Amino acid sequence: MTDGTLSEVPCTVLGAGGFIGSHLCQALVAAGANVRGFGRRPVFPDSMPRINFTYGEFNDRTALARAVDGAEVVFHLLGGTTPEVSNNDPAADVQSSTLASIHLFELCRSSGVRKLVFASSGGTVYGIPSVVPITEDARTDPISAYGINKLSVEKFAQLYDHLGGAKAVSLRIANPFGPFQSPSRRQGLIPAATMALLADAPFEVWGDGSVVRDYVYVTDVAEALMSAATYDGQFGIFNIGSGVGRSIVDVVSTLGELLGRKPKLRFKASRRADVPKNILDIQRASDALAWSPRTEWVDGLKQSLEWVQAFELRQR
Repeated sequence: MTDGTLSEVPCTVLGAGGFIGSHLCQALVAAGANVRGFGRRPVFPDSMPRINFTYGEFNDRTALARAVDGAEVVFHLLGGTTPEVSNNDPAADVQSSTLASIHLFELCRSSGVRKLVFASSGGTVYGIPSVVPITEDARTDPISAYGINKLSVEKFAQLYDHLGGAKAVSLRIANPFGPFQSPSRRQGLIPAATMALLADAPFEVWGDGSVVRDYVYVTDVAEALMSAATYDGQFGIFNIGSGVGRSIVDVVSTLGELLGRKPKLRFKASRRADVPKNILDIQRASDALAWSPRTEWVDGLKQSLEWVQAFELRQR
């Protein structure tokens, strides 16, 4: 990485078969990196480029050690559930996220990994903000076990960096969206709402639909992860988002306009794990990583819609 690129650099992507991981693998291969993947079998095999892949669970230390061995850069995209689910069983989330990550950091140190890039959560680590957009220096008061664990992993990554392990950078990523985000996994508003619109079915909304989130296109997230891998400056934390907030009702309404369908919203009681408003300040990433989102909101939505429509046709 002496030339500031990832060409021919041995990289391991943990969680390679997932939504962000598959896009990251594509971008790394395109950049000429030597890519190895680790994790469960890809949800959508056609999303994956041809790379070496080690199949295993995050708590499988033997398989994880094989995946990390020889890597100069490790991208950590594993661990945790969802904010609401995590609050139902906080101990399980600690086990699957924080403790598993500590074991990973030990492996990275013993294997001589030079750089660790962790995909944290810009939507949960801050909790309920007093000011938006939220800077990286804002208070971190998560209201979900998921957010607490993401923050804990950030801290342990910094600790191992301090103790002579891999140089660590954590990206606090907003709400990513785009192709290969599964509509059936209940982890993305946009694909789930699109499927409801295509079926002319009611779409369930937690609360009154006023919850505001920051949405960022997945290929822009992949570029941010790669920029972090070659970054050698003073910062260890970066917000990665669009810097723009959009309510659930606004997002679903825009999807309806693009599809020529009228949304049928069914409102439910709000969830205690949902932060009312989350918009990230991305100035630090712009200045230090030379990164900013390149995909326009509507263009990203159109590409997401096209993929979900093709997915829906395959399910028939």
